[in-house]
Amino acid sequence: MGQVASAKSQSTATQRKWVLASTSAGFALENMDVMFLSFALSSIAVDMHLNGTQAGFISTITNLGMLVGGLIFGILGDRFGRVKTFSQTVFIFAFATAAMFFAHNIYMIYLFRFIAGIGAGGEYGVGITLIADNFPRKEIGRLTSIAAIGGQVGAVLAAIVAAWILSFTTWNTLFLVGVIPVILIVFIRKHVRESDSFLARKAAGTVPKAAVGELFKTPKLAVQTVSLIFMVIVQIAGYFGLMSWLPTIMQGQLHLSVSGSSVWMITTIIGMSLGMMTFGTILDKFGPRRAFGIFLLASALSVFGIAMVNSRGTMLLAGAVVGFFSNGMFGGYGAVISQLYPSAIRSTANNVIVNIGRAIGGFSSVVIGFLMDHYSLIVVMGFLATLYVLSCLTMLSIGGLRNLHGQAKEELNHELNN
Repeated sequence: MGQVASAKSQSTATQRKWVLASTSAGFALENMDVMFLSFALSSIAVDMHLNGTQAGFISTITNLGMLVGGLIFGILGDRFGRVKTFSQTVFIFAFATAAMFFAHNIYMIYLFRFIAGIGAGGEYGVGITLIADNFPRKEIGRLTSIAAIGGQVGAVLAAIVAAWILSFTTWNTLFLVGVIPVILIVFIRKHVRESDSFLARKAAGTVPKAAVGELFKTPKLAVQTVSLIFMVIVQIAGYFGLMSWLPTIMQGQLHLSVSGSSVWMITTIIGMSLGMMTFGTILDKFGPRRAFGIFLLASALSVFGIAMVNSRGTMLLAGAVVGFFSNGMFGGYGAVISQLYPSAIRSTANNVIVNIGRAIGGFSSVVIGFLMDHYSLIVVMGFLATLYVLSCLTMLSIGGLRNLHGQAKEELNHELNN
């Protein structure tokens, strides 16, 4: 009997190891794909004689694809299984990215980027759900943050690969690297199995046919879903708004040279990664209300530090601090969503909430650009600070968050007593 329990425990540990590894790698490869477009965009615009609107729409159509993919694959993940669906999303964005090698006009680029967005948008919620299905509540905050750090690793790798490839060949060749994620599918299908909870629902015939409506089934649930969407909008708005405009602010508004932009990027990513680990630890130990409360209010204050930058050293420090707080929360949204909604609709909840937030929050760079054209830097930072404060107030109004920490403690006590 003891040997059976020991073998089961070892099997569970192996399953969890592969779930975390494959999810982190998937997020890293997805972020590489997104960053490849950023590094190649100027070359694409010159090569195809694009104006600013045409070039900017490449990113926009990628985000629209993410929204569509999130809606579709969220439902498929709940209905047909997380492992199978996660593999399919990786396959789609990998081949759509590699297909950019054959894109010889703007319409082909739009098509392939839309398809890549479908795969990337579906991947996030299904990957986070895999973690939530396979790990105890008390660890989800930290582990979803570790998976999110995988995305930051992907950004660094993309910068290194892009600098090397674009130094001797064209932008098309860079996207061929996108086929590498297909290797990940082999490992996922070989080592990762569906969770016991999903297999039990499948055996009992209780797998949902469609689930989006479940997120708005009651007035209380609808308010919770809309509130979480707003929080994600603020998260994405702060991240994209700051990361898109911070170098310009430093150079234009503050008259600083950012010759070492790669150093600035690495410093900011380090700040983000440390923030994610810190946030995940606080979430698991003290609950989501304290974790989000601390980071949202700290984000509201830290953005004003950008206006105080007066040297390259303080610029790097400001980037790291803002990255620490503003993006440190990213992994926490998946952890919270996964605990607030039943396992049967977890994949749908994560993908719908996060990808609607992505689609709307992604317009923040346009809004901040408008504010910079008409107002002072303090007004711009005040706008972002106001968003963070509103997000904090919204978070405090979500009743379900009050009970999550207590439920994690009960689960831990149950494990210790058994």
